[in-house]
Parts: sequence; C-alpha cells; structure tokens
Amino acid sequence: MFFTNDTRSHPSSFILLGIPGMEMLHIWIGFPFCVVYVIALLGNITILFVIQAESSLHQPMFYFLAMLATIDLGLSTATIPKMLGIFWFNLREIIFDACLTQMFFIHNFTLMESAVLLAMAYDRYVAICSPLRYSTILTNEVVSVIGLGVLVRSFIFAFPFIFLIKRLPFCGNYIIPHTYCEHMGLARLSCASIKVNIIYGLCAICNLVFDIIAIATSYIQILRAVFRLPSREARLKSLSTCGSHVCVILAFYTPALFSFMTHRFGQNVPRYIHIHLANLYVIVPPMLNPVIYGVRTKQIYERVKKILIIN
Repeated sequence: MFFTNDTRSHPSSFILLGIPGMEMLHIWIGFPFCVVYVIALLGNITILFVIQAESSLHQPMFYFLAMLATIDLGLSTATIPKMLGIFWFNLREIIFDACLTQMFFIHNFTLMESAVLLAMAYDRYVAICSPLRYSTILTNEVVSVIGLGVLVRSFIFAFPFIFLIKRLPFCGNYIIPHTYCEHMGLARLSCASIKVNIIYGLCAICNLVFDIIAIATSYIQILRAVFRLPSREARLKSLSTCGSHVCVILAFYTPALFSFMTHRFGQNVPRYIHIHLANLYVIVPPMLNPVIYGVRTKQIYERVKKILIIN
C-alpha cells in the first residue's frame, strides 16, 4: 500500500519488479549475482590492501588503481545487495528517498569510474610518450588534484538528478520494471513533461563521450610513440603496460554501449534483455577490474601469491 506526501507529487515508496518476465527464475538468477558481488568485494579489497601494504606500489598508476577499486566497491554495494533482496526475499519495495539515494550513487560512481579510466589513460600516455618526465609531471600533488577533480565533476553532474526527479509529480504509477533506481526509469513514471530530464541526461552522457574521445586520443598518441621505437621487444614491452587498462576500458564501456544502443534503437528487444544489459553495466566492471589487474599486473600478482603462500 502506498502513501503519498501530497495528492499529486511523491509516493512514499516504489516497487522494483526485478526482471519482468523472469520472476520464476529470480531465485536462480540471484546466485551468479551473489558470486559476482563476493568476487568484487574480495578482489577490490585485496587490491586496496596490497597497494597500501607494498611501498613499491606507491606511485601514480597504482594510486589511480586504488581509486578505481574504491569506486567499484561503492558501485557494486549500491546495486547488488538490493538486487539480491528482490531475487531471494521478494523485498521489492524501496522508499522514495532511498530510491533517490541509490540513483545518485549509481550515476555518481559511474561518472567517477569513467573519469578515473581517463586519468589512467593519461598516466599511460605520460609513461610511454614522456618517460623521462613522468615523475615530474605526475607528482603526488597532481594525482591528488586529479582525484579531487574526479570527485567534484561526478558530484556536480550527478547531484542535479535528485532535484530533477523531486520536481516531478507521480500520479499513481509507482512500479519500476527494473532491478535498481536510475534517473530515466524514474522520470518515465511521472505524469508531467520530462523534456528537461531527457536533455540533462544527454548532457551527463556527454561526460562519458568526452572521456571516450580523450582516452582514444591518448591511445592514438601512445601507438604513434610505440611504433617509433626501434626494436620489436621495446614495442611489445610498452604495449604490455597498457594491456590491463585496455581490458578494463572494454569491460566498462562495452556493456554501457550495448545498453544505450538497445534503449535508443531496440524497440523490439524484450524488456528483460534491456534489464540484463543494464545490470551487466553496473555489476561486471567491479568484478572484472580486480581480476584483470590482479592477473596482468606482475607486482600485484606476486604480492597476492606471497600472501596466499604465507597463509
């Protein structure tokens, strides 16, 4: 039963349906989601512990990796526990303010992750294109300023989503056919015009587009520098330092791209496909990132192996 704050504005709560059309499978769908969450928690906490404990990893590349791990912990924790509540315990109700809070953190962490990936691309650009100036360009102060910029930019663009939803009236439709609260999903429940929400949502997406273009530009410059190296071994060694970052970029942007394309052009695509893609977008990167860096980064791999052998 719903109680509204007034006769035309906000409900006291919403109902999250989970994955419509697959309700009978919810209990089974929850198991892989739980496994993903456990891997994300253990992996990212391990990354943070190793970077903190190993003094040789106290350098810009690993500071950015620590930022990424922290963001991944936040993103997975903002989404998966509620999903498991829906799948396993039928806890579909979410109060209005909690829904807005989840929406804010999902969009905030998403923007932060994209910005950190851009910062990591810049780190690789400096390391390969200006290796002799690396330590003077990416000082601890510069890394701190970049980290602050990541926080400020994401907050500035994510915070208005709260007020854009609060200004809308909801006239009886309080059912969200999704596993979590997100801006346009909430806006479409309103009985008023959501043109402003659509325009602002596109402006926020422009942040991701800018990051993608900047990352691509960085890698074009990196490839130009690498192919000017005299030996094949030097070229391979330089490219190998970018491998983990490229894998993480693909893990983050590929589900986002497919989710966006199906929303914009996939009118005939079943709703549960839309929701699965949206779920992949927020749960897969936090799980894959620590696995990719743990396996492909020698310093982290060796430290983790040493810890496991000692234990």
